[in-house]
Amino acid sequence: MTALVVLDPVIGSYLGEPGCADRLPDLSPEGHDERAALARRTLTALATAPTPAAESERLCARLLRERLNAELALHDAGEHLRRVTTLGSPLHRLRKAFALAPTRTQDDWHALARRLRAVPAALDGYRACLESGLDKGLPAGPSAVSALLAQLDTWTGSGTGSFHTLAANAPKALRTDLAQAADQAVRSQENLRTWLRDTYAPRVAGAPDTFGRDRYRLWSRYHNGADIDLEEAYAYGWSEYHRLKAEMHDAAQRVLPGCNDPWQALAHLEEHGEAIEGAETARRWLQSLTEQTIEALDGTHFTLAEEVKRVETRLAPEGTTAAYYTGPAMDFSRPGRTWLPTLGRSRFPVHNLVSTWYHEGVPGHHLQVAQWTHVGADRLTRFQASTGVVNANVEGWALYAEHLMDELGFLTRPDYRLGYLQAQMLRTVRVIIDIGIHLSLPIPDDAAPLPGKKWTPPAAGEFLRRNCARPRTFVDAELLRYQSNPGQAIGYKLGERAWLSGRAAAHTAHTRHSGRFDIKTWHMAALSQGPIGLDDLTNELAAL
Repeated sequence: MTALVVLDPVIGSYLGEPGCADRLPDLSPEGHDERAALARRTLTALATAPTPAAESERLCARLLRERLNAELALHDAGEHLRRVTTLGSPLHRLRKAFALAPTRTQDDWHALARRLRAVPAALDGYRACLESGLDKGLPAGPSAVSALLAQLDTWTGSGTGSFHTLAANAPKALRTDLAQAADQAVRSQENLRTWLRDTYAPRVAGAPDTFGRDRYRLWSRYHNGADIDLEEAYAYGWSEYHRLKAEMHDAAQRVLPGCNDPWQALAHLEEHGEAIEGAETARRWLQSLTEQTIEALDGTHFTLAEEVKRVETRLAPEGTTAAYYTGPAMDFSRPGRTWLPTLGRSRFPVHNLVSTWYHEGVPGHHLQVAQWTHVGADRLTRFQASTGVVNANVEGWALYAEHLMDELGFLTRPDYRLGYLQAQMLRTVRVIIDIGIHLSLPIPDDAAPLPGKKWTPPAAGEFLRRNCARPRTFVDAELLRYQSNPGQAIGYKLGERAWLSGRAAAHTAHTRHSGRFDIKTWHMAALSQGPIGLDDLTNELAAL
């Protein structure tokens, strides 16, 4: 981990490591090669290490081996040379690194200025990767490039970007220095945008927007920690779609008596349902919701350490399109944080916020990640407690957390429950579309909009619009997410299925042997295991 933090100081920022806040990683092909070489050395050392005796060491060794092999498979295929996406690209990681930077002391602000001055070199390295990809015949999808250009337009808006906001919040004596560094960082973004628009975009104009089965399998393994049976997962997505559709119709009538259309009921909630006025008021409301949830669950369904109970809700940086979570520092000097994107809004309907905050905060991402941090010193390695994350495990837990809150009666309000079911439907549609478009699978005969045809991005966009009560801009952004980041979106529902299957198996085993299943004990044991891929998750949970 120490060697990895040297090569990637953004990871150090997530961990709260000292001496990282003023640096950025080398995003050039050479920088990627260095990190790949470290992974190969680590795998060689693992191959010659003694068989682990402790259970925690066994899980760590298996996770480390699987994660490094998945990363190297992507590297060897040259995926880093065409990494253009609207979520999770190197550019997005850099932006989040600044949001995590400490700003308590003058030294912190000086470090932040040095990190801002490192942005041009980092972006030059990213551009070098994309140039190398062009030379090797590895283009990114043109739709993803267009979307990233639009994001760069937002990020570099005159004096309103997140870098300028950082500078404006600096102590008065340092504000000029920070403003100059922010100007340099923004100019480097503008230069990258110009190159992407004038040089890169024309050269990838004829490239496909979808990945195909072979590339999809590489990314699916990376995001899910398993070689997914893609046809089975596609069929599961359709079965969940029909189940949820029936539940949504029932819930719609509770929101709007006599209404048999859930999308009409959701539109009614958007316009006439309970809403919060003002971004700061919404932030405070969500902070209070989180604190109330902690109080209700601690001692009944979870046993929470004091440091785990500390979580902050913050407003997300300008240009952020979705809510997200960032974990605490390893010593909890920085708490876990949930981030609310404002998207220029001043009105925030609550029906689609409640289950989202259960997902991002408590009992979702925050409880899992903060518990890993809490038990890390005694039971987990730093790798397990921080960077060894498997997307399907964490997103699966967060979706399980929403399901749990529904089970426990926290979503009985008709508007809350319809909002929850809408979120579940979105995650289900993701499974269908994400697999369908990249593998060009057939659309079932009873499905709109093109029964009996094969999935294409336009068909996927129409299907998503019919099954998502969100604005056209959201639908377009979602579709681009699936096209440019394959295999990630399926992890929510497939991970939730693994968590629920593991709990059901553990419940059966405990009931058979002792006549009693203690959900609180099981939750804490499950949350203390550290990250596990879908290859092993259900079996490991069943054995608890």
